[in-house]
Amino acid sequence: MRFILFVAMAGALMASAETPNTASPTDADNPVAQVRNNKSWEYGPFVNGGTGVGNRDNFQFFRAGFQVGKVLTPVLHAWPFPGQFELSGNIMPLWMAFTPAPHYQTTTCAGPDGTSFSCSLLAEGGMYHGVSITPVIFRWNFLTKSKRIQPWFQAAGGLIYTTHKFPPNYFPTQIINGQTVKIDSGTSVWNFSPQGGGGIHFFTRDGRSLDLGVNGVHISSASLGDRNPGVNASVEVQLGYTFWK
Repeated sequence: MRFILFVAMAGALMASAETPNTASPTDADNPVAQVRNNKSWEYGPFVNGGTGVGNRDNFQFFRAGFQVGKVLTPVLHAWPFPGQFELSGNIMPLWMAFTPAPHYQTTTCAGPDGTSFSCSLLAEGGMYHGVSITPVIFRWNFLTKSKRIQPWFQAAGGLIYTTHKFPPNYFPTQIINGQTVKIDSGTSVWNFSPQGGGGIHFFTRDGRSLDLGVNGVHISSASLGDRNPGVNASVEVQLGYTFWK
């Protein structure tokens, strides 16, 4: 979260407090101003990769998809960072998570009489894949004097479907002290992904930009399964190429 705030502050420092009321003659060679004045559409592909943090620092993620957005407002003098509001969304046909291979893990089990004891359970793991959609991305494009760089900050919410229940948990049936025991261990094939971050568009020419973003992503099933261990946070870097129209 500190890194995300750093990216947001870096973008904010690039913002300008001056807002032209009309397009200036120099806007013809200013791709950032053209997008600002035209309230343009954006669309393009991206790839996304990163790692979990905290107790999920052995999880890695990779995604690829396509994003569409539309600048909706003129420049708003929202103190202290003037800019424009954009609404967008994306779809990721390729969603992958890489987790540790199945392994034994020490935890606390409960006996038939309710007493607790230490035990080793076989945990699931490996590679998971699925699809994801982020239907709502609220983005703030900071006002800037730069002709090439457009910084932004965003908050979003998404939905993930995986072909196997994610995140991995314990196998549901195991032998403990010589007895076959069923464990309430199922998570869910459906998860939600609230997220937030920041980044920049770097315009290579009129109507074209290379994009770099950093997001903090939380994954949770909202208790749709027996358990909801989730992924409290991951930090992910996004690279993309955008067409502006």
